Amino acid sequence: MSEHSFTPGPQTARALRDALGCYGTGVTVVTTMSPQGPLGMTANSFASVSLDPALVLWSPAKSSSRYASFVAARHFAIHVMAEDQQDLALHFARQGDGFDAVDWTPSEENAPILSGCLARFECATSAVHDAGDHSIVVGEILRAAHRPGQGLMFKRGQYGGFAGLD
Repeated sequence: MSEHSFTPGPQTARALRDALGCYGTGVTVVTTMSPQGPLGMTANSFASVSLDPALVLWSPAKSSSRYASFVAARHFAIHVMAEDQQDLALHFARQGDGFDAVDWTPSEENAPILSGCLARFECATSAVHDAGDHSIVVGEILRAAHRPGQGLMFKRGQYGGFAGLD
């Protein structure tokens, strides 16, 4: 099979999405408390930034109806989804305010904490940077937790697991 080479632009947006989709990522759900109540958003744009100070980042899309609430939030939590939490990830990919059927508790700063996740990072917003059609939200980790298990992965538009390591 031959390589498909292109220059990113409006006419090659699908090709760029396909190329980016070759990189498998973990799946997270980011939560915050908005003036209207708890809010969640599924995101695969999560990364560690620094160990000292402890910083992470994620990138919400400006086109999202939840964007303004997340970039204005003082506190948020990032939840790394376990491989059996695809339904929860899909739920928050579609809607952000449907917490009635979700097992959660408020953090000390009132950010929604989801149960059963593989890892969790409770954060205070440190910075928000403009980044094209997204923003980069940097969070200082206030508390973290993790448990054994397999993570939920996303690659080429599909969810799946990662076999082998725990």
